[in-house]
Amino acid sequence: MKTTQIRFFNPQDNAVAKEKKEKKSTPVTGYISPAGKLVFPAKSISQLGFDPENAKFRIGTQEGKRKIKSLFVIPVTGEQEGTFELEKAAKSYSISMPVILQKSGIDYTKAKYVFTVKPFDYEEGTEGYELALTDQSPKATYTGKPRGRKPQAKSTEE
Repeated sequence: MKTTQIRFFNPQDNAVAKEKKEKKSTPVTGYISPAGKLVFPAKSISQLGFDPENAKFRIGTQEGKRKIKSLFVIPVTGEQEGTFELEKAAKSYSISMPVILQKSGIDYTKAKYVFTVKPFDYEEGTEGYELALTDQSPKATYTGKPRGRKPQAKSTEE
């Protein structure tokens, strides 16, 4: 019989490699209050790493869009005109902008809007944040004409 080369196993080869699971970070969220304020809970502010006492922001939307689906918040360092500041509330921080939201077609008095914060690169190492808005009100029921094939009438032939 011809000798063949045999590769032997170790007990360590049979052990399951333990992979470190990445801790899923909860998405950073906030909402628009009935008074027209962008509200960031204290937990969201700490996740984003803002200094709430000194933080100033430029806020805008995508140019050329009629309806706002997201707001863009850019942190600003130093003194600039046209910046918004965080206001302290009980357990959160807010930015008041009711007139801007109403002019942009967001009816925050009738529906509750929630947003998720997604970071993006703005300019030269400046990180901005996109606030993607979602409406929490239930969708209106469809009242139009039914579509598709008409149901066949069951015939009774006996």
